[in-house]
Amino acid sequence: MICVLGYKLKIDMKKLISILLFPFTLLSFGAAGQVKSKAYSTLLNTLLSHSVQEISVQEASVLVENTIFLDAREPHEYGVSHIENALPVGYDDFEISSLTNVEKNSPIIVYCSVGYRSEKVAEKLIEHGYTNVSNLYGGIFEWKNQGFEVVDKNSSTERVHAFNKAWGIWLKKGEKVY
Repeated sequence: MICVLGYKLKIDMKKLISILLFPFTLLSFGAAGQVKSKAYSTLLNTLLSHSVQEISVQEASVLVENTIFLDAREPHEYGVSHIENALPVGYDDFEISSLTNVEKNSPIIVYCSVGYRSEKVAEKLIEHGYTNVSNLYGGIFEWKNQGFEVVDKNSSTERVHAFNKAWGIWLKKGEKVY
């Protein structure tokens, strides 16, 4: 039993704790509410450390013309498709020195397949003084899942490198390439 404003209320303590903690749970998810699949959101919340600012696909889509997109996937993944005008920086061989022409205060969105590798690259950028860096929450998979265009070296394409069959389950739209 709990007393609120003079009223005695019979309330389950577990429910009370859940209600009280709910707003903090929302804050901890960052952009988590911005992916279409609840299961994918749960995976991302567990997989990512949320150590850098996250940006939703919807938010990023309106910034395409005024933002530098960095693709933190490997060259063969980038070759299948990427967000138009994204710069391939890789993950395994990522070098800060490859960004000599990028101003440290430029708006930068880093992405990979789902957001893990791009989060690590974004952390490195921030460590080296880049001040306006975001991780694309859900990565290129969510970009394509929400119907945004990807391109190859020639034009728009439906093909997306799905990393492998285990991770490919999160890519719901487009043609999976392994």
